Amino acid sequence: MQHSDSSVGLLERLFKLRHNQTNVRTEVLAGFTTFLAMCYIIIVNPSILHLTGMDQGAVFVATCIAAAIGCLVMGLVANYPIALAPGMGLNAYFTFSVCMGMGVPWQTALAAVFVSGCVFLFVSLFKFREAMINAIPMSLKLSIAGGIGFFLALIALKSAGVVVGNEATLVKMGDLAAPSVLFAALGFLLIVVMHHYKIRGAIIISILSITILSTLTGHNQFQGIVGAIPSIAPTFLQMDFHGLFNISMVGVIFVFFLVDLFDSTGTLVGVSQRAGLLQDGKLPRLKRALLADSSAIIAGAALGTSSTTPYIESASGVAAGGRTGLTAVVVAVLFILALFLFPLAQSVPAFATAPALLYVGVLMIHGVTGIEWDDITEAVPAFLTIVFMPFTYSIADGIAIGFISYAVIKLLTGKAADVPYMVWIIAVLWAFKFAVFGG
Repeated sequence: MQHSDSSVGLLERLFKLRHNQTNVRTEVLAGFTTFLAMCYIIIVNPSILHLTGMDQGAVFVATCIAAAIGCLVMGLVANYPIALAPGMGLNAYFTFSVCMGMGVPWQTALAAVFVSGCVFLFVSLFKFREAMINAIPMSLKLSIAGGIGFFLALIALKSAGVVVGNEATLVKMGDLAAPSVLFAALGFLLIVVMHHYKIRGAIIISILSITILSTLTGHNQFQGIVGAIPSIAPTFLQMDFHGLFNISMVGVIFVFFLVDLFDSTGTLVGVSQRAGLLQDGKLPRLKRALLADSSAIIAGAALGTSSTTPYIESASGVAAGGRTGLTAVVVAVLFILALFLFPLAQSVPAFATAPALLYVGVLMIHGVTGIEWDDITEAVPAFLTIVFMPFTYSIADGIAIGFISYAVIKLLTGKAADVPYMVWIIAVLWAFKFAVFGG
């Protein structure tokens, strides 16, 4: 009993539980809740990055360990109930835009992620981060998130067979009677209905349900649940920095950095607001929280995964009562235990993870309601940002067109003074890239 009391005392000193009006039991429950809401990433991330030629087992291990590192730093250093893992949208950009779209080897793409993490760490230590976030117009911030939502939706519909290629019209509807389409539709409906009834872990429950159902009906091969931890050697420290020395890769690094900057800041503020942790509208210990993010990006790239970022699913743990970093530490422990579940992750077919991508798209498009649609000089750049991402199959091109159109339209409508200097710099750099090196 004495040992138990000393443990509670240690946790009290580390996380200030009483000050935050919580206790160990509540924090542990909140950690389990957050993990259930976001653990789909250990299945989805390896399946996406595997398309680049990366070893699926190694990416699985890298995903779990990078998430655990991010959660531990967030919990122990920043004392926030916010969990981190490789980000959706960022992994899609890594795979479909950089590696498959530009033909960049995954080793070079990992090096770009590593450098973006270093840049993020640098700007987090000074006031650059606040200056950048404040300088970029809200319409562009919101449209970038919305565009990524549409991009994920297109990937989801494609991987489920709902949308297929067509020479005459580029795309068309697939065979709606195909098993993959039916399973994906059922999985998506499961997520929506469970979310409506506030059932925790809706995404992972859907993924596992469709995997089991498709296995029982003979449409999937089951590999098992628990097994040996795969080797991380195929991706560990495999970054290739030699390929970074060209203007295209500078653009790639910038997109990794920019998307994570918005993603992390928005998630940190949103979840903290839900938890009542903001003071005068600001986040105390912000530098420490951003240290968790940037260190997890750097560690994740070295291990072999795309950018790691705070997860909005942390809000589910906050709703369950999580108020301190103990919640994040519990999530970290669960990610380490998940290392033994690789056979289960291998057993999940693409049509079972497609609904998760589609649903994340739903969550990301929500912010476009905040765009000033009545102001044509704000609406058009936002619209172009959103539509260019899925239609060019490139998050980077969507961001580029958004910044360029924002600057040009404001200039031509006599509102050049409204354009922050940061937008001018970014727009000119992208325009130079397109003019000299093409799309």
